[in-house]
Amino acid sequence: MDALELGHGAFQDAARRLTQKGYIFAPRRGFYVITPTRFLKWGAPPPSFYIDAMMKHAGIPYYVGLQKAAELSGAAHQAVMEFQVVTNRQWKPIKAGRSKIVFYYRKDMIAVEQGMELRKTDTGSMRISSPALTALDLLRYRQASGSTDHVASILNELAPRIDVQSLASLALSFERTVVQRLGYICDRLNFHDLADALEEMLANQPKQWIELDPNERASSIMAEEPQRDARWHIMLRRPIEIDEQ
Repeated sequence: MDALELGHGAFQDAARRLTQKGYIFAPRRGFYVITPTRFLKWGAPPPSFYIDAMMKHAGIPYYVGLQKAAELSGAAHQAVMEFQVVTNRQWKPIKAGRSKIVFYYRKDMIAVEQGMELRKTDTGSMRISSPALTALDLLRYRQASGSTDHVASILNELAPRIDVQSLASLALSFERTVVQRLGYICDRLNFHDLADALEEMLANQPKQWIELDPNERASSIMAEEPQRDARWHIMLRRPIEIDEQ
């Protein structure tokens, strides 16, 4: 507005016209993104172009996480349709051209700050979860991660990139049930160093019996008595199936 000597109202009018033509995209009120020519058909540039600036404009912490972070870490089991972001605000999803930005809530972001990494983008950088934080989040935000088989398939590719000490440290900020489920899956996938670190973290905590997949408990198909894993106190109604594509 200063450079063009425009008042606020004139700027809003101009921005509205450019938005209608697709040259500007406004993912949030008062925050504008210029759409590069090569993305005009998309309706907006990829979220990685502006997510860091948008979250800084809002003044809230964030990191790109879950399946999207796994993809960015080289564990792209299959194309991720959502651009998944963890933050301490409960925001509605944003339709961003061909993309959809979905937000997942974590109250205490400082507790997992050690698990955030800076990743270069075409326009600067953005914060993403480390492989260790990603693994824990995949079990915490089940609605964002898909079936247990899908999570295990992602972890099968992600686990070799996980730092053991980082995983053990971050696990202290997660629910016991998350650590139990992740430990069991790591065990089944033969990543025993990760499983051992998680078991040590749980050593002095009382463990209750939990379902590996809570959604299967209510299924009439799964009526048989579940198998029980004594190490993790996990009840299993069927074997995990890994897609090795």
